[in-house]
Amino acid sequence: MIPEQETTRRVDARPDHNPNAGRAVAGGRGVARPVTDRRALGWRQYLLLTPTWILLAAALALPTLYVGWLSLNESTYGVDPKFVGLKNYARVAADPIFWRAFWNTFFVVNAVVYGELLLGLGLAVLLSGWMPGRKLIIAVILAPYAITESSAIIMWRYMLEPDVGIATQMLAALGLGQVEWATNPVATLSLAAVIAIWHHMPFTFLILYAALCTVPGDVLAAADIDGASAWQKFRLVTLKMIMPAILIAVLFRYIFALRMFSEVWLLTQGGPARLSELLAIYLYRETFKYHDFGAASATGWIMLLLSLFIALPYLQRMYRELLHHG
Repeated sequence: MIPEQETTRRVDARPDHNPNAGRAVAGGRGVARPVTDRRALGWRQYLLLTPTWILLAAALALPTLYVGWLSLNESTYGVDPKFVGLKNYARVAADPIFWRAFWNTFFVVNAVVYGELLLGLGLAVLLSGWMPGRKLIIAVILAPYAITESSAIIMWRYMLEPDVGIATQMLAALGLGQVEWATNPVATLSLAAVIAIWHHMPFTFLILYAALCTVPGDVLAAADIDGASAWQKFRLVTLKMIMPAILIAVLFRYIFALRMFSEVWLLTQGGPARLSELLAIYLYRETFKYHDFGAASATGWIMLLLSLFIALPYLQRMYRELLHHG
């Protein structure tokens, strides 16, 4: 006969024996909740998210759908909306001023986004290693982001005033002449791009600098052992590891840069002769000057679809990168 205590000890020692099984049956404690219970709680989890979905629908979905409906109507002050189908889109597409604003926006936005990316990445790489006064340099880089947009643009405008601007006087002293931003649309758009890069580059820098600080040192040490040069380490190791952060920074800056308004409006209001107008300024004029809410809504939807068209490839690439690194 085997003692009862010895039998219990042998049973408990079996690999497939769960010592918490009895407690699980008796009191339901000591074991993970079964999969069936998690599925049963699924609808409760979605129910807890209901207030968030309602808030998003009220703040985003409903206004977007209303603007979409308004873009299919002829509407202005004191007149009931009249359904006209795609007539507003056809009118906007036939307007040469719209296409000038479209191409101005295309060139300025790309200059801003990739200018910020190159400058922010360069500064992030430079400051990710040891260097004297690094904290002070980072504070100086982040300082423009603390200034309100309107104040920053007006400051740049007065620095480049043709007669009394300090920047204009410095350029004249160096024999470089002055920037004709008030009369030359190319100079206006270039200055607007410079202001946007100066003001918003800290956002890109922060994202990339944080990503660079998370690159494991042992991976870079292994690349050193393999005989990789500094450029090879950056291109084949560092750049690949921070690629999700780069995609996030570019995606966000594209979305926000497409709505550029203040930089040009506070400089020339889209002049001279609307030659430096951007899509956001075109939409503003259609709404608040000409009171053509149908055409303005159509312009807004075109800008929304353009943002989605630009964002989709970055979102797909970001998903692949995150899936690969995850």
